[in-house]
Amino acid sequence: MSGTDDALYERLAAFEGLPAATAGTGKDPVNLPMIRHWCEAMGDEHPAYRGPDAVAPPTMLQAWTMGGLSGHTDRSSAYEELFALLDGAGYTSVVATDCEQEYLRPLRPGDEIGFDTVIESVSPRKTTKLGTGHFVTTRTDVRAGGELAGTHRFRILKYAPAARPSPEAEKPRRPRPVINRDNAGFWEGVAGHRLLIQRCGDCAALRFPWLPGCADCGSREWDTVEASGVGTVFSYVVMHHPSFPAFEPPYAVGLIELAEGVRMISNVVGVPYDKVRIGMPVRLEFLRVDEELELPVFRAGGED
Repeated sequence: MSGTDDALYERLAAFEGLPAATAGTGKDPVNLPMIRHWCEAMGDEHPAYRGPDAVAPPTMLQAWTMGGLSGHTDRSSAYEELFALLDGAGYTSVVATDCEQEYLRPLRPGDEIGFDTVIESVSPRKTTKLGTGHFVTTRTDVRAGGELAGTHRFRILKYAPAARPSPEAEKPRRPRPVINRDNAGFWEGVAGHRLLIQRCGDCAALRFPWLPGCADCGSREWDTVEASGVGTVFSYVVMHHPSFPAFEPPYAVGLIELAEGVRMISNVVGVPYDKVRIGMPVRLEFLRVDEELELPVFRAGGED
């Protein structure tokens, strides 16, 4: 880094350990309607999240602390000053990069939520494909009735966007899927124009995306069934912004419910983006996007 960068980073690092929010409170106690909406959106039908003894899905931890459209009033001046300093240095764009959660006790309907958030770290200047900037990590300690229930680390990149390539530049390729030992069989199926769904070897529950163990019974035994390719649009979004290399917005991304009962995310093709509708029938096809990569997509109007 240059001397100017060093001086800026010293100022940024001084914010580490300062509070971003103190004595925050959830706008609503843990409640069954929010749990139900979450489970319906995620397609999670686990019985632990229903009935008189229901608990909240652990991954809802952040949901109970979010401020909604009206925001929170308990954000600290240090948090605002940090972001003003980054903005002033030209790092005016922001993108969420990842989060980590730790669960210490289940949350139940009626729990009143409190939380404190600290600026845990600010990275030295980093250069990414999006641009150059600093990663900012905050840690939120979530409490129920004063007892620590979990922690939520949230990391963003505050950056100056990289210069866009000229129109004459070679068109970028689609991002490559991350293939590992848990999902290699799925991508082998795609290469053979087969959409494979995992099936538990003990309870026969179908699951997608591919996982090393069954979410219903915990078994690590499994085989596969081939999807028929018939489905419907369960939900969808239309991507307008931000634009990513190799993608030309606007375009529709659907949550597709397959005839077999599982859901997967993919592009909806064959109709304009503004004509996609929930419940629209679709059918699987395989789209070659470059010389190396072929992807499963769903074409609208897939009725037999």
